Amino acid sequence: MQVIADLQLHSKYSRAVSPEMMLPQIAAWTRRKGMGLVATGDWTHPLWFREILGNLEELGNGLLKLKNASDGDPLFLLATEVSCIYSQNGKGRRIHTLVWVPSLASAEKINKEMTKQGCNLMSDGRPIIGLTSIQVAELVLTIEPKALIIPAHAWTPWFSVFGSMSGFNSLEEAFGPYAKHIYAVETGLSSNPAMNWRIKELDNRSIVSFSDAHSGPKLGREATVFELPELSYENIYKAIKGDRVQGTGNSKISYTIEFYPEEGKYHWSGHRACGVRRGPKDTEKNGTTCPVCGKPLTQGVEQRVSELAGRSEEDLKLEREGMFTKSKSFPNRPPFVMLVPLQEIISECIGSPVASPKVQTPYRQLTDALGGEFNILLKSTHDDIAKIAGERVAAGIEKVRRGDLVIDPGYDGIFGVVKLWREGEDKPLVDPSREQMSIFNG
Repeated sequence: MQVIADLQLHSKYSRAVSPEMMLPQIAAWTRRKGMGLVATGDWTHPLWFREILGNLEELGNGLLKLKNASDGDPLFLLATEVSCIYSQNGKGRRIHTLVWVPSLASAEKINKEMTKQGCNLMSDGRPIIGLTSIQVAELVLTIEPKALIIPAHAWTPWFSVFGSMSGFNSLEEAFGPYAKHIYAVETGLSSNPAMNWRIKELDNRSIVSFSDAHSGPKLGREATVFELPELSYENIYKAIKGDRVQGTGNSKISYTIEFYPEEGKYHWSGHRACGVRRGPKDTEKNGTTCPVCGKPLTQGVEQRVSELAGRSEEDLKLEREGMFTKSKSFPNRPPFVMLVPLQEIISECIGSPVASPKVQTPYRQLTDALGGEFNILLKSTHDDIAKIAGERVAAGIEKVRRGDLVIDPGYDGIFGVVKLWREGEDKPLVDPSREQMSIFNG
């Protein structure tokens, strides 16, 4: 069976997160996106852990479901994220790490041990703890040997294992003797699998992608697609660990679904206060100092990857088959597909903000009729989409499938912009009668 999973998100108890991020709402959005597995998020937070106990029940296979689940509702995996802030070798480190466990009992034991070691888990859904990455790995794996520990958004400058401002140059340096238990890294919005394939240390580790969602609509903006004999924590574990032997066995990662990394807010180097932005070639030519204020530029992910890379992008021999990008040099690496969220496509196609009824009505009509957002983006026919949302939306989705887009890269905390149509490019006409119908149906 194939399952689309988003295993990194935050609850209403985390900073800057929608108050709507509660378990029933997370399940509803997961279903609308067309995914079968989603993270609980934030199980280190005592109040959220109480909500998990009140709303979910264990299935005996390492996963959970809503107590009042309906057919088609997704399952949940116990996943949390911790922020480790500490000093190592004379440098401040700020590392965000995902921790997955197969049982409530293991999560509860880990929470108790973290509290005993001085971690203030009530502080936030993604708690800031003074433990090192090595100490976290030791604590978690001592309590739960089948836990999965995955560096989150591995390349962002400020809070990641490879971050230029506060990270390390290798997993070995970050996790010490526990590096051998780090079976995967998470790409983050500003990198894609191909960028990670350039790092030789990651050759025998899985590359996974998740949304880090702070609201329901952002769920699934990145996701990982698993091929499993049946859905269970053990098979997810095997799929992630199994890529260390090049995807052998019955459980594997089939492909990942990616945000355009240029749209991530740390893709290029720059200094937003001065409006300075530089790509890797420009940075190599002109340096890493802001020409306006003289301060260092925030190093972009693309430049940081090049700094640590053991091979060039040309060495990968990337090729595109349909919507999927793969490497001829590393054919056992799962491919990836680049997508734009459906609401953003509709928004540009009809010229209305994402939150407006003019966007939300066709979005809900499409996802109700055609089996969820991912089915629409990946599989639905042009005609089926056009019948519901109009010719321009169908044409917009076709452009995303071809990769025929205009991209303005993000830098230093400013998201990049992905546009479907170039300036002056002809667009299909909007059917005014269909637009009026959408408004009245809203």
